[in-house]
Formats: sequence, C-alpha cells, structure tokens
Amino acid sequence: VQLQASGGGLVQAGGSLRLSCVASGRTSRSYVMAWFRQAPGKDREFVATIRSAGSIYYADSVKGRFTISRDNAKNTVYLQMNSPKPEDTAVYYCAARQYFNVAYARSSVWDYWGQGTQVTVSS
Repeated sequence: VQLQASGGGLVQAGGSLRLSCVASGRTSRSYVMAWFRQAPGKDREFVATIRSAGSIYYADSVKGRFTISRDNAKNTVYLQMNSPKPEDTAVYYCAARQYFNVAYARSSVWDYWGQGTQVTVSS
C-alpha cells in the first residue's frame, strides 16, 4: 500500500484545514487508516483512526475538534481540523494496516506510512 498525504499549510488558530491521504494498492479499501503527527523534538503522536466499516477513535487532545473520515470509493482518508491550536503544529502522517489492532495509538503497529504534510497553526 502506498500513501500520499496532502493539504497541509499555514492556518490561523480557530480556522480550519482539511488533510487528505490517498491510498493505492490492491486491498487498500479494506485497510484500517490513521493519522499521526510529530512536532519538532517530540515523538510521533496518535491523532485518529478509522476502520474500514467506519469505527473511529480519537486522541483526547483532538476530540471534538478534528474529524476523521474516509471515502472508500476514492481510497481516501481525510482529517478535518477545526479550531486548531498552535500546539497542533506538526508534520501530519497518514498510516495504514490491514487489520485493526487495539494498540492503534502506538506508531510501531502501523505497517505503511505516507510522506507527511506540514501543518502550522499561527496564534
């Protein structure tokens, strides 16, 4: 599975931004998808995940502000970022794996990664 993330940029705090991640590969539509982020000097951090049937889990830090969704017909997963804060500034990565893993918040359990897209939130 190959992943291509896009949509990052500069956004003001309180604004909105939507990230996209296009997956390619024979069985990518059935894969579990996720977004992680990594700020300078920090570990990669779980943001949200969505299963092929639509079950969703969020990190507490983004719950109520960010929304993950997927369009299986387009092999695309989205991250809608509403009311972002300066502390959301990071490189955002999409990730994929074939089966759901209860340890989804750990970056080590994910098999495929996109190249990352920079999100900068100004105050």
